[in-house]
Amino acid sequence: MAAVLIVAHAPLASALKAVAAHVYADCGHAVEALDVQPGASPETVRDEARALMRRGEPGREADWLVLTDVFGATPCNAALMLSDPLHVRVVSGVNVPMLWRTLCYADETLEALVTRAVGGATQGVMQLAPARPQNQATTFARDPLHHHHQQ
Repeated sequence: MAAVLIVAHAPLASALKAVAAHVYADCGHAVEALDVQPGASPETVRDEARALMRRGEPGREADWLVLTDVFGATPCNAALMLSDPLHVRVVSGVNVPMLWRTLCYADETLEALVTRAVGGATQGVMQLAPARPQNQATTFARDPLHHHHQQ
């Protein structure tokens, strides 16, 4: 089972971890968050991320899925310094559907989690057409069943 590290501009990483805990209350041990402060260097962020990743089981090489917010920004650049094809994979563009999908399938292999994360992210983004609010009472002026209520 891979652990998840969210590396994002502050306070997004902590907020996403809180959203994950809202739905998956027992995910605390499997999700770490690193909020990147303005002006932080990629090397500093990399070192902070490594420290979080060492919190796992001593002597065990852990698999990590690192989720970052924006490709090319400091959080992503730092995460790429951690990347290891066998034990650490990086996916950019983190959003709530990506995170929830990842946690939903947390027992899968690291490679499968990468696929699940990307699938969750892309399936969670859609354009919605304006519509009538859900579960709202509607009055139809021409409805013969409702004529007795109209004046």
